[in-house]
Amino acid sequence: MKLLHIDPFAGISGDMTVSALRDLGVPEEVFQEALAALPITLPECRFVRGERGGISGWRFRVKGHDGEEGHAAGHHHHDDPHDDPHDDPHDHAHDHSHGHGHSPSHSHSHSHHHGDSHTHGRTHDEIRTLLGTSRLPEEVKQHALSVFQRIAIAEGGIHGVPPETVGFHEVGAEDSIADIVAACAGFAHLKLDRITCGALIEGTGHVHCAHGTFPLPAPATLALLQGIPFRQVEEPWEHITPTGAALIAEFASAFGPMQETSVSAIGYGLGSRHTPNRPNALRLILGASIDSGSTDHDEVVELRCNLDDLTPEHASHALEAILAAGALDATLTPTVMKKGRSGWILEVLCQEEKAGELTERILRETTAFGVRRHRMDRLKLERHHSSVSTPYGEIAVKVGTLSGEILQQSPEFSSCAEAAARYGVPVRLVHQAALQTGIEGTI
Repeated sequence: MKLLHIDPFAGISGDMTVSALRDLGVPEEVFQEALAALPITLPECRFVRGERGGISGWRFRVKGHDGEEGHAAGHHHHDDPHDDPHDDPHDHAHDHSHGHGHSPSHSHSHSHHHGDSHTHGRTHDEIRTLLGTSRLPEEVKQHALSVFQRIAIAEGGIHGVPPETVGFHEVGAEDSIADIVAACAGFAHLKLDRITCGALIEGTGHVHCAHGTFPLPAPATLALLQGIPFRQVEEPWEHITPTGAALIAEFASAFGPMQETSVSAIGYGLGSRHTPNRPNALRLILGASIDSGSTDHDEVVELRCNLDDLTPEHASHALEAILAAGALDATLTPTVMKKGRSGWILEVLCQEEKAGELTERILRETTAFGVRRHRMDRLKLERHHSSVSTPYGEIAVKVGTLSGEILQQSPEFSSCAEAAARYGVPVRLVHQAALQTGIEGTI
């Protein structure tokens, strides 16, 4: 299995992602061809070598939107005494080059007043049309559309408007379009089976925009990181931009330490500033899975809550209702809660698309005031259904295999119960007979 692990030890932005993909070995032509497939003429986009904290890597630069060509395009203006005094304090500055730190700011400011004319801004509908009429490969086009849709939903939720009417302003600027399209093209070129992401960190400073001063994470970034674990560190600058958060939400299927992998390539994408504490770089790790515990995997969401005032009868009914609503599994574990009260721990596994519906079901069927959500990577044996011949007839059996080798066999209880009723024997005898017969060999 071909894996890519995103290691955002200093954060992530759109252009840092593109730069790291280039350093990983994606040919420059892949990015240039993708940008040339757009029905607009972008400024010159090129890669240059650089160094941050002793780490050598690439930088992806869009002419006119970069610190060494004018300003560094990106996300937010930071509460930094060393920021460029020429920055307009009334602008909402996007620093897509991950321009954070205490060195002089190179932020690229765009007016963020609603209803104003935005030279570089585009609405969500305009960007959808732009991408939809492009000559991009279908996979790249769909991912780019999805990334912009995620940002539109986040921004729409913040401003209280429908996603389709969101004006992207800075995120609709040419440099951000270049970042998102190029990143999607780079991921597609690698033909990956799976993308995972390491521990995310965000600073504890503030960002300024036309609507006022906000603490980090910035509102759009925080909205895009819903369901994704991250922590804050005592560093007064931004680590994660909205574009970086949207790319992670789109492509990463699991979050946490890198699984056991045979590494084949490493790429570093550099941000625009030299920062203290850690190199301003994003690391991508390409490799092959050598996991031996399973031949199949998927991502599930765990819903979890503690209940201390639910009767056993109501708890049992709630469990049945949750399973009937489409949960993959649900369990209730007795526990002792604060002040010695008896209670339950409710744990529900489900596919991500069912998480919202099942969360509402939990809140309606139980006494919970809230539900915790966690994305989880589930490794599992391949599952097959078969049957075995016993003195009580054919019994259905669930079989688990690893690379074709049978490791687990479980007679289906309902099949055993039906046979037991027909022959007038205890269910346990039918179950034992099915186990003893078993299935040999491989599937």
